[in-house]
Amino acid sequence: MLELEPFLLRAIAASLALALVAAPLGSLVIWNRMAYFGETVSQASLIGIALGLFLGVDITAPVIFVTLVVAGLLILLSRQKIVPLDAILGLMHHGALALGVIATLSLRGPAVDLMSYLFGDIFAVTTTDLYWVYGGGALVLAILAWLWQPMLRLAVHEELAAAEGVNRDLVKAVFIVLLSLTIAIAIKIVGALLVIAFLIVPAVAARPFSSTPERMALLAALVAAASVVLGITLSLNFDVPGGPSIVLFMAVIAGFSVASAALRRNA
Repeated sequence: MLELEPFLLRAIAASLALALVAAPLGSLVIWNRMAYFGETVSQASLIGIALGLFLGVDITAPVIFVTLVVAGLLILLSRQKIVPLDAILGLMHHGALALGVIATLSLRGPAVDLMSYLFGDIFAVTTTDLYWVYGGGALVLAILAWLWQPMLRLAVHEELAAAEGVNRDLVKAVFIVLLSLTIAIAIKIVGALLVIAFLIVPAVAARPFSSTPERMALLAALVAAASVVLGITLSLNFDVPGGPSIVLFMAVIAGFSVASAALRRNA
């Protein structure tokens, strides 16, 4: 039966694990206004993909390396006062995407399926990918448990948190490493262009119905998990890509959530 096919079980297992990891991480991304930062790092992952293909190795490690390098560059550039940070992010966002596409398509040898790296191929998840998702995801969640309160305090009032003893440089650096790791392990599932949506859209959907940060993370996880089930069902029944289908349901749920909140406020 279809539901017992190994490729389908791997796809569901990987997607649900990613949903669990992405929910609290995406909530922190929103609270700290780092969505554009995360998207810039995710576009740079294409350079890591090209590096992995060039070296003939699994792409996960090269993607982690490149995303960490780019994140480090962004941290350094954010400290200069000549050009606004959003301009720097825009420059690196489009530059990294262009370089990644050119590098990937310029590789000699078998033709590269660029679309699978841009939008993911959820049904091509391997057992090795599951090790990355579950091992890396467990590490991310464990560190997030330690990082949770400091990041929340920085989001509420950065200067006050620093005055109270929060090492903001260390906390931000660790958070960026976690973000880069999550992006790297999610690439095969939803692709470079959609990975940041997997992180932030469920959190956006959960925000109007959340009275506490913990409730927001929990609701975001539920939205992401429901979207995984609905997206995979849509993909199997109508032969459409799995990753975009999942993100589409996330966006629809988020749209209804924000609209309903706006209607309640105006009532």
